[in-house]
Amino acid sequence: MNVKSTNFRMAGPYAIRTEQVDIPVGDGPPMGAYVARPTAPGPFPGVLVGMELFGVDADVRDVCDHLAGLGFVALAPDFHHRTAPGSALPRDAAGRERGFELLDLMTRSQLLSDVRAAMEHLHATGSEHVSMVGLSLGGHIAYLAATEFDLAAVAVFYGGWLPTTDISISRPEPTLSLTPRITGRVLFLVGEEDHVVPPAQQREIKDALREADIRHEMVVYPGIGHRFLHTDPATAADAWHRVHALLTGTEG
Repeated sequence: MNVKSTNFRMAGPYAIRTEQVDIPVGDGPPMGAYVARPTAPGPFPGVLVGMELFGVDADVRDVCDHLAGLGFVALAPDFHHRTAPGSALPRDAAGRERGFELLDLMTRSQLLSDVRAAMEHLHATGSEHVSMVGLSLGGHIAYLAATEFDLAAVAVFYGGWLPTTDISISRPEPTLSLTPRITGRVLFLVGEEDHVVPPAQQREIKDALREADIRHEMVVYPGIGHRFLHTDPATAADAWHRVHALLTGTEG
């Protein structure tokens, strides 16, 4: 592991420090990652943060900082590291187009290798238990990771394309079809009017979790669209309350 830089600040009940690290990945070059952790003595549980299509940008780093302030070691891997390392794409039409180009270059096996390496890093640095929080594309990644690894809990923020094979990481079979392999708890958070996860897909996801008898909660926010974590403070506050309860095992 190579640590590139370290910063310190307050982000909640805990003061935190942040750093950029390189994590070895067995089948490719080292993977960059953003890490935020409490400055207080640990150990603390680990949380992987699945980035959006645009990469590990300021919004994703803010999620890591928030989690660290609550008492977790939060690590956001750069899942674009094989094709465009360090990408933080603009949130406009051009950035979205480039993000989909990079997404098309991902494979399920490579992505799972990256998640494995990130989990091993958290374990090696003192986090006995690891969970995952994913945003949009990262929500899909978190759901997929839950079918492959022993994650204590997974919070999926508006994870798209789960019932389809529209993206490369949901092939050869849709990621949703792997639901019976999940062993941890799942919290799925989505807006009723989300264009990426429309109501029909919301019902498919809910049915799959129920039929597989997965411990889960699915929350659909009325009148809310995509990406509410960074656009709707009231909805985000409720979502964060639920995520914190999930990660601490205190959900109702």
